[in-house]
Amino acid sequence: MTGMSLPGEWTNREGLSEYAFRWNWVEDSAGSGFTAVLRVKDEARSLPWVLPGVLRSVQHTIVVDNGSTDGTPEVALGVAEELGLSERLRVLSYPFAVSRCGPEHLWTYPDSVHSLTYFYNWSFSHVHTRYALKWDGDMVLTPEGERVLRDLAWQLQGIDAAITMRRDPVYVESERVAYVDLVPGKAEPWGWRNSPSYTFSKAFDWELMLPRPGDPVVRLPNFACFELKWLDADEFGHWSYTDFKVDVNDRKRREWELFHALREGASLPEGVERVESPEGLHVIEHLRRTYGSLRQATEVPAISPVR
Repeated sequence: MTGMSLPGEWTNREGLSEYAFRWNWVEDSAGSGFTAVLRVKDEARSLPWVLPGVLRSVQHTIVVDNGSTDGTPEVALGVAEELGLSERLRVLSYPFAVSRCGPEHLWTYPDSVHSLTYFYNWSFSHVHTRYALKWDGDMVLTPEGERVLRDLAWQLQGIDAAITMRRDPVYVESERVAYVDLVPGKAEPWGWRNSPSYTFSKAFDWELMLPRPGDPVVRLPNFACFELKWLDADEFGHWSYTDFKVDVNDRKRREWELFHALREGASLPEGVERVESPEGLHVIEHLRRTYGSLRQATEVPAISPVR
């Protein structure tokens, strides 16, 4: 494979030895600890909602900062310190401009430090526990989701299982108003055994890692977490194009259409629920507490893209 020398060792085509790496694969079956890996850029606003649940739920958390300008690393460290969980957090810096999803990614060699593929593999090579958990800087765990993750640490003991999960979008308009997309999304791989069988490869639009054929799969419940999308932000800046017409991008196309319909004040699209929190309670915290019951009461079947 391009970028590899000896088994478990990766080099880059730029010849930057300080960013070559060796995987810390856990070969024995003892233990079942999790390390959550967050690859982030300018997520200072989201991390106070995202990190507490993760830090409380897994043994270790790695935040890999990719050139933030909003103080993201400092916010991450501050959240962990405030919770008294600084020993569970490690903050790393990846200083290279990483190709955006889509054509820009496609044109970048997978063994370049500018490739999403190399960036993800470098980030996850720092995991020392038996399981790795892919987490995004905008994914908020519910209290029920926290309990599910904590229980996985013993439920998966001695089992080589992949973990899949849905993370459906919540569009935040203000401190008290947000919109929840209730259309069922696809469960994707978010956790896996820290072994040679699980590394990232290059796909058409982004990096790719799939469970091995025949591996058992544990699916987390749909109320475990939700994904923040701020209506006053550029939520698609990590894409080098936004013409989401390929079948594989149905989910991303719906997100694009919903985002712009809500930001432009159009009538509420089908399958979207407006949520307003009580006075004095941030809508994200309100949703953390009520997301499971909202999902059960209002989830709708799959529908056509927004038009």
